[in-house]
Amino acid sequence: MTVVEVDELAMSYRAPVRKGGLRAALGSLVRREYKTVQALDQVSFTIEKGEVVGFIGPNGAGKTTTMKILSGILHPSAGRVTVLGDTPWQRRSTFLKRIAFVRGSQPVGGSQELTVMDSLEYQRLLYDVARPDFRRTLDELQELLDLQLDRQLRALSLGERMRVGLAMALIYRPEVLFLDEPSIGLDVTAGSQIREFVADYVRTTGATVLLTSHYMADVASLCPRLILIDQGKIGYDGPLAELSARLSPYKLIRITTRDGVQDLRVRRDEVAQTTARLLQNGDVIDLAVEEPPLEKVIDQAYREGV
Repeated sequence: MTVVEVDELAMSYRAPVRKGGLRAALGSLVRREYKTVQALDQVSFTIEKGEVVGFIGPNGAGKTTTMKILSGILHPSAGRVTVLGDTPWQRRSTFLKRIAFVRGSQPVGGSQELTVMDSLEYQRLLYDVARPDFRRTLDELQELLDLQLDRQLRALSLGERMRVGLAMALIYRPEVLFLDEPSIGLDVTAGSQIREFVADYVRTTGATVLLTSHYMADVASLCPRLILIDQGKIGYDGPLAELSARLSPYKLIRITTRDGVQDLRVRRDEVAQTTARLLQNGDVIDLAVEEPPLEKVIDQAYREGV
C-alpha cells in the first residue's frame, strides 16, 4: 500500500536581494530587488506502508521544505502530493490526526510553564483521544521514554525535550511520522535511545517514517532505503547497501592478531578469496569485514553524484 506519493513536486519563492554597502542598503528602502529561489525541482518518490526512509542532503537541499509540504504546512508551487490518500495542504482534521511532524530543533512548542502531563493532556483534547486509549498509550510511552510527567517544560534538558516531543506526537498513534533531525544536539546515549524508540514504534505499530538527519548513525540503524536530495533534485533513491556498493568498490577487512589490529582495503570481488587466505594464518584471532564509513559514502555522493 502506497502511503506517500510525490509527483513532480516543485517549490519556488521570492527572496529579497541584499547588497553590501550603505548606498545599496538605502536604495533597497525605496526599491527592493528580489530573486526567485527554486527550493524543489521536479521531485518524485513514493513510500510504502511500514517503510522507514532516510531523506538525506546537505543544508539547503530541500529536505525540510519537502517535510513541511508533506505535513501540510506549506503549499507547493507545482506538483501532486498525497499522504494517506489526502492532499496535505488541505489540512483536513481527519488527515492531521493520522500524521506527526517532529522537528529536533523545536520538539516542544506552547507554554513552557506547563508540565509534561499538562502538555500531553492538551494533545489528548486536541486530537480527541479517548481517555482509556490515552492512559494505555501514556503508560507505554512513559516506560519507553522515561518521562517525568510532573516537570515543567522549561526545566527539561534538550534530550528530555526531544523525548517529550516524541511522546506528544505519538500520544494519538499517528500512522505516518515525519522526523526532521530527531537527534540533533543530543549526546550519544540520548541519540541511541531515540533511535531505539523509533525502531520499536515502527515494529509494533507498522508506522511509516520519513527521516532527515545529519547523523549517519540515525540513517544506518533505522533506514534500509535512502533518498538523496541536493539543490532541490533527487540524486538517488534506493537501498542504502546498494549506494555503498555503487560508490565504493572496496570493503574494509579488520584483522586482529597477537601483534595488534590491522586494516586492509580490499576490492569487493576479492573479499571472499582474501578472507579465506587470511584465515589460514594461525596468528589471526579475529577477522571482520566492514562497509566503508557511511559518512564518506554520503560525502562522495554529494561531491561526485551517484
